Amino acid sequence: MRARVVDAAGVEHAKAERGARIVSLVPSITELLFALKLDAQIVGRTGFCVHPRDKVRRVPKVGGTKAVKIDALRALQPTHVVVNIDENERETVEQLRAFVPHVVVTHPLTPEDNLALYALLGAIFDRHDEARALGVELQTQLDACASREWPRQNVLYAIWREPWMTVARDTYISAMLRLVNWQTLPDVRGGETGAARYPSFDLDAAWLAQTDRVLLSSEPYRFTQQHCDALGRDARLAGKRIGLVDGEMVSWYGSRAIDGIAYLLDYASR
Repeated sequence: MRARVVDAAGVEHAKAERGARIVSLVPSITELLFALKLDAQIVGRTGFCVHPRDKVRRVPKVGGTKAVKIDALRALQPTHVVVNIDENERETVEQLRAFVPHVVVTHPLTPEDNLALYALLGAIFDRHDEARALGVELQTQLDACASREWPRQNVLYAIWREPWMTVARDTYISAMLRLVNWQTLPDVRGGETGAARYPSFDLDAAWLAQTDRVLLSSEPYRFTQQHCDALGRDARLAGKRIGLVDGEMVSWYGSRAIDGIAYLLDYASR
């Protein structure tokens, strides 16, 4: 009996027919679809879907993750559109359901969830072997992290400034950081969806005193060394270790998580 293939919205999906036309509205999923060797079937992407650079150039853009050009997407006549609960607007997804035969919803919340993500897309698009191979690589990296003892550190992971914004503890980013025993502050949970998953904060917040390390992400805000230097001169962060971190490596799920975990392991070892 064939196992049920169910996406993050609880929708069951059948195996795609040959010649499926796929639009990805999620940057890391676009990269994963290429890793699954679906190059010929990817017909659309967002402007933020920039990897793999040598291959995405030929794929038409349909706007951004939050501002999808519905008419441009419709013109591509997709059979499948892959979306994400954090990345894409619910209203957009509902519009797509009106004319796209198959909308595949994703929502990985931990690095381990990538195993199910690989299996989901591998099953829908008949890439079981490729999905299994990615799973083996991911598990190797997870095991490498688990084999070491990491001293606990409280970290502030900044994703934006003006206003300052960070991540709740139930986000994918926080779960990635926990692989090396880095616990994000503040100790809040944002729920499954919504702005509370990425709360704003003030540099006068009392909980900052508990922070050991400040990580400034390269995306979505492009923090630079100048920002690190400025915070290093701020008396409110005296004694804190402040550094830049590659946001793609920490926040992108899919195939990028394999290299992302290796990157994080190396970063935490410095």
